[in-house]
Amino acid sequence: MLSFIICFAILILGYLFYGKFVDGIFNPDDRETPAVAINDGVDYVVMPQWKLFLVQLLNIAGLGPIFGALSGAMWGPVVFLWITFGTVFAGAVHDYFAGMLSERNNGASISEVTGIYLGHTMKNVMRVFSVILLIMVGTVFAVGPAGLLVTLFKNSGVESGVVVQATFWLAIILIYYFIATFISVDKVIGRIYPIFGICLIVMAVGVCVGTLTSGTPIPEIWNNFTNIHPKGTRIWAYMFITVACGAISGFHATQSPLMARCLKSERQGRFVFYGAMVAEGMIALIWAAAGCTLLGVDQLAELGGGNATTVYTICTMTMGKVGIILAMLGVIACPITSGDTAFRSARLTIADWFKLDMGNWKTRLFLCIPVLGIGSFLGFGNTLGFIDYQIIWRYFSWSNQTLAMIVLWAAAMYLAKNKKNYWIAAVPATFMSAVSATYFVMAPECLGLIPGLTDNAAVGYPVGIVVAVAFLALFLSKAKKAA
Repeated sequence: MLSFIICFAILILGYLFYGKFVDGIFNPDDRETPAVAINDGVDYVVMPQWKLFLVQLLNIAGLGPIFGALSGAMWGPVVFLWITFGTVFAGAVHDYFAGMLSERNNGASISEVTGIYLGHTMKNVMRVFSVILLIMVGTVFAVGPAGLLVTLFKNSGVESGVVVQATFWLAIILIYYFIATFISVDKVIGRIYPIFGICLIVMAVGVCVGTLTSGTPIPEIWNNFTNIHPKGTRIWAYMFITVACGAISGFHATQSPLMARCLKSERQGRFVFYGAMVAEGMIALIWAAAGCTLLGVDQLAELGGGNATTVYTICTMTMGKVGIILAMLGVIACPITSGDTAFRSARLTIADWFKLDMGNWKTRLFLCIPVLGIGSFLGFGNTLGFIDYQIIWRYFSWSNQTLAMIVLWAAAMYLAKNKKNYWIAAVPATFMSAVSATYFVMAPECLGLIPGLTDNAAVGYPVGIVVAVAFLALFLSKAKKAA
């Protein structure tokens, strides 16, 4: 239990001290923010700080800090270290600069921001990369809740064909996504997200209290400082890819610009962006501890890691009937609240790309139809059985962390150009470069498909190191010229 408490304390101290240090390097001032200067009543809308925080938390969280943390718990309490230090020194820094650099550039989408600091070629790469990633996320977070609703009503005695039920619920969710993507950010997202944000926090608090009072001590890191994964899956780099949203996630970079367009003052950035990521790290730490303590690595493996069944089981063990309600709300509402903003971000990315006016409802409609149309095609294709869900999801984990790596390099270049301490971004960028390259070489859904490369550490580890060093050397040469 002591190691859990220490890690939790580090997250709090990380926000108070390192977050302040990062904020001081960026140096927010009293300039007019895009929400005030542009205010179009649709995407650029001033919102209060407390609401910005809760909406940002829901935007970036979804099921990531729950499912990802529970899957990471199969490596044992060693995952606490990645969640804690990954959040403070990588994830929160990533989210902060994704939001603040967007704010400094009129609320630009992350593809435009990276292009400003990494060049025109990277801008075009990121435009395509971001839109594809966001539509995949939106689709996955539509299909997933639809399936969970089918299971819920089936358990409640409602009888009808599974395909019929899944199609019905998917249609309802996609209709909501269209509404949330089309209308003003403060009309739906700004009103219901704070409620779901509070529910997410309450659920985490309930699980935390239930775990601490369960009578089973939370295992200590120092007693399990080894790989105890039941399948022997390597910690490097698999754990660092598996636990994404609870430590660092490139998806967050696509979401932070949404709230960057709603800041009244730059000085709100630390609380909204850095603070929301630390809160997500706390939630992930709690769920990882619950998985290690209440179920253990073997039972987690039997249940398949992080999924609705695991969440349901833990909530029932810690909070009884109230936990069941919160579990259903969490595993259904959380992905929906990430799915709608994923499609909204896709719309805004395309709008920034082609310089389209989003104040015009006809233009918004013109973008919403194809974006939601593609997502609907993929979603219904999966439900009806002619598109494999795994194909949609296969490359998401790797591309998610690769996006985080690119955003961190963009933040480092911004700092270098402005003669500021770029190491706060360059160090985690180098680390994530090694993670991404190693995983890409070894993972079975990437180059690991090639016989001889699957889980081949003798090849993957050196390649990861070489790529990370090469990227750092390239950055330093560019930084020197920019200074």
